[in-house]
Amino acid sequence: MRRKKGVRMKITMYQVDTFTNELFKGNPVAVCLTEKPLKEALMQKIAMENNLSETAFCYKEGECYQIRWFTPEVEIDLCGHATLGTAYVLFNEVEQGKKQITFKSQSGEIIVTRNKERFTLSFPVREGRAITPRTDIIKALGGNPIAFYESRDVMVVYETEEEITNLKPDVGLVNRLDVFGIIVTAKGNEVDFVSRYFAPGCGVFEDPATGSSHCTLVPYWAKILGKNQFLDKQLSKRVGTFYCELKEDKVYISGEAIQLFKTSFEIDLNK
Repeated sequence: MRRKKGVRMKITMYQVDTFTNELFKGNPVAVCLTEKPLKEALMQKIAMENNLSETAFCYKEGECYQIRWFTPEVEIDLCGHATLGTAYVLFNEVEQGKKQITFKSQSGEIIVTRNKERFTLSFPVREGRAITPRTDIIKALGGNPIAFYESRDVMVVYETEEEITNLKPDVGLVNRLDVFGIIVTAKGNEVDFVSRYFAPGCGVFEDPATGSSHCTLVPYWAKILGKNQFLDKQLSKRVGTFYCELKEDKVYISGEAIQLFKTSFEIDLNK
């Protein structure tokens, strides 16, 4: 008896470094362009195989693009660097000449505009509420934080940029924390503020350059600094650069990107 042949689809995949204009800096993302939606289980397997902090899956539906984001372990509701990387691919490979692309996501509509080499994402505001300092987080991170705020993530504020740079969190303790993500931040020396990001809730210890954290960072620093435009450096080993603006109920996050490679493969849709 002959085995039934599976239904196969060709997927074009790109790897893009985001929130940077240098290869091997910023945050790498795999961008998979598909003809139609894939099963969640298959997207999760591809993301696990890529083993990057995020793999984005995108297909066109009418005039918009549907987008979803997966870490090697779970699907997440909002991802800045993976959206930036996907927009970079679409503007350069599919929608040349366009100045705006609209994505439909689990977190609503995301509009990305292009101005020369810089891309701007419109993200929702996720303002944190002040909470009592969590001793488990302090023990895991180290240092002497001065304030705690909570939205999707817990944001931990420190006094100086040097404290953020010198933090050496305990990997085992961080990974056991019952929290999706942890933002650490302080006022910058040469930029408006600095940050780092840890994501035990989705299987990523330290993310190199995180767009979605700015949904909470920007409204906080707008109140502290009394302004609405900011330059942020994410102080991971790869370093990410963010140009941000707070306007009404949106955080506009801008950055650059650069492509490392493009490839394609066929896969059985029933896998």
